[in-house]
Amino acid sequence: MTAYNVVRFRTKPGKERAFVEAHEKVSLKAKGFIKGALIKTGERTFCVIGEWKDMDSLAAARPQMIGLLDTMRDLLEDLGGELGLTDPVSGPVVAEVK
Repeated sequence: MTAYNVVRFRTKPGKERAFVEAHEKVSLKAKGFIKGALIKTGERTFCVIGEWKDMDSLAAARPQMIGLLDTMRDLLEDLGGELGLTDPVSGPVVAEVK
């Protein structure tokens, strides 16, 4: 069953463009990765969404995704509420909306 991951971020002031540009240069060559997108959700706030063949593929790619995040951590601001720099969630598709 297809799976998705979603990660929420907030950039430091003045770092939005650099964050977008970093994502434009990224290529995630992970087995089972179908596609992803960076979504601007507000002032300095973004979400990344990734589509995966299945949860096993997503789980296996976590070290690679963390490695990509490591290249842009300096652009991010703590989200507060003990979340840190990111607010990640993931799971299998249980229903599709048409």
